[in-house]
Amino acid sequence: MTNLYAQDQEFGCIPLEMATSMSGQEIFEKMISGEIDPPPIYQKMNIKMLECEPGRTYIQGRPSQADYNPISTVHGGWIATIMDATMASCIHTLLPAGNGFSTVEFKVNLVRPLTEDTGDVFCEGKVIHFGRTIATSEARLVTSKGKLLAHGVETCSIFLIKK
Repeated sequence: MTNLYAQDQEFGCIPLEMATSMSGQEIFEKMISGEIDPPPIYQKMNIKMLECEPGRTYIQGRPSQADYNPISTVHGGWIATIMDATMASCIHTLLPAGNGFSTVEFKVNLVRPLTEDTGDVFCEGKVIHFGRTIATSEARLVTSKGKLLAHGVETCSIFLIKK
């Protein structure tokens, strides 16, 4: 498997004090620039955020045989994870400091199978609705040539983080 990160890349969760003092957009900008380590799930799933702007995120992934199900294709859970990461993070970009969120539900439509031969895949998420307590988003997962692999929608609950 070819990893998207350097071997010495650090991963970790940001401290609560930092999470409550920065907006979601600021957090992701610092993560992309290398000032904040990416979360451990990014290492486990071999995914990497490439771009973020308010209400939109763009994540790259590279599946391998380690992600295969019994019939030698990438397990739907890997696809669901990159989709959830993208759809949730685009909502997170709109959160002011002191706010958190949690995925309430998501739906993913798997259009075609993936294998490690698919190579790099790219997932773009966009916010559909952003309210005071509920937000929804959508995403599309495509090959490097733009061929659709999966699409989905997500609902997140928005709340204040208790210190």
